[in-house]
Amino acid sequence: MAFTLSVNKKTYEVDVEAETPLLWVLRDNIGLTGTKFGCGIAQCGVCTVHIDGKPVRACTTPASSAVGHEITTIEGLSENNEHPVQQAWIENTVPQCGYCQSGQIMSAVALLANNDSPSDSQIDSVMAGNLCRCGTYLRVRKAIHRAAQLIKKSEA
Repeated sequence: MAFTLSVNKKTYEVDVEAETPLLWVLRDNIGLTGTKFGCGIAQCGVCTVHIDGKPVRACTTPASSAVGHEITTIEGLSENNEHPVQQAWIENTVPQCGYCQSGQIMSAVALLANNDSPSDSQIDSVMAGNLCRCGTYLRVRKAIHRAAQLIKKSEA
């Protein structure tokens, strides 16, 4: 089945089964490999992308359900890691192995879009769906607080 997807403000024609997970369409058909495969059952958050600004797990989202919506992947946040969350991640040396980081960042971006000054407990609650085998949770929280500051500074 052929359909059109809007990914990172570009249009892509894909010919896949309607139920093909969006993750595999992004990686295998479109060539955007920043979104990773983790568990395949929407429990680890590694595959988080945005559809119309809302975080979704690409491993269980049928690609056909994204038709007519704007998909944003880690590659779509900025060309040179300029997004405030990416800047805060780098500044706070968040990644250790790095595998979960694209999903972590996409969840953090969605959090900050809805809450420009989250508390530690709000961060922990929202980010609980993103697992990190390296245990960088404290650095993630610190980076989210820093990103909130950077966003406020850029809006001033």
